[in-house]
Amino acid sequence: MPLASIIVPAFNVEATLAETLTSLLGQSFDDFEVLVVDDGSSDSTLEVAGQFSDDARLRVISQPNRGLAGARNSGIAAAQSEYIGFCDADDLWTPGKLAAHVEQLNAQPRVGISYSGSALINDNSALIGQTQRPRLAGVTCAHMFKRNPVGNGSAAVMRRKALRDIAWRPDHESERDWYFDETFRQSEDIECWLRLMLTTDWDVRGVPGLLTRYRISSGGLSAATDRQLIAWERMVVKLQTLDPEFFRRHTPAARAYQLRYLSRRAVQDLDADGAWEFTRAWLGSSLRPLVEEPLKSAVTLAATGTLAVFGAPPLRAARALLSQPKRKDQ
Repeated sequence: MPLASIIVPAFNVEATLAETLTSLLGQSFDDFEVLVVDDGSSDSTLEVAGQFSDDARLRVISQPNRGLAGARNSGIAAAQSEYIGFCDADDLWTPGKLAAHVEQLNAQPRVGISYSGSALINDNSALIGQTQRPRLAGVTCAHMFKRNPVGNGSAAVMRRKALRDIAWRPDHESERDWYFDETFRQSEDIECWLRLMLTTDWDVRGVPGLLTRYRISSGGLSAATDRQLIAWERMVVKLQTLDPEFFRRHTPAARAYQLRYLSRRAVQDLDADGAWEFTRAWLGSSLRPLVEEPLKSAVTLAATGTLAVFGAPPLRAARALLSQPKRKDQ
């Protein structure tokens, strides 16, 4: 059996799936399988996956639509390995990513989640000059709640034993255990990571490097941010019974960080009203982001103010400048 499995939830991803699978099958560490979980797609997702059928490392699982969490759970149930990674079907892994995580998990048996930093890409898979550079060590529950160092659902590789420790089966479920909560359609990843840290003693540690390519699609971010905030608040309500004192102490600051992140997403979508409302909300929730991360907070405030006063043109110009390809000598 392979040492590692990479689970790829796939719902109507005909445009990006081939590039994702090419990046995964091109990993430098070769003792792995890739499980594509077709989650009730109505486009040619299955046909695209079939183009890789000559690679024995790839398997395809089809199911009625259960959402991202449900596809991951089905992939975990079918996986044959000790280490289980996740890559959404529009994201990419750099060639050395799996090798770095396997090395860490082999060397540090108490690590339940291994993750990396991410570089953000656009619809054309071009780097946009933005990154997620998380804390790699000394991660506490408070760090996870406030800043989610894992960053996104395509950055993590987990130990199967850690997943077993958070598994449960709802009364209506007859097929397999749940690890990710399928009642969540957003924030299902942070809910899983935080629940693991609140209920077990597994360590969460990162590996150096921007080893994940995380896609930020243009347009449609504003509606997604509203849904994400609702899901995040629902996560707090669900998990706070596990440690009421922890959530009493840390929720205002964590909410401020979440709202600051959403304000940045609104700025990126050139949504001045949304950026302003999220900014007012995070400043009203807690000033901890200003104290703990003054530079990033100041940049967020400046971008929000620029968008509110001058509109989109200055930010479009800055975005175009940042996206220009650099010469090798720069």
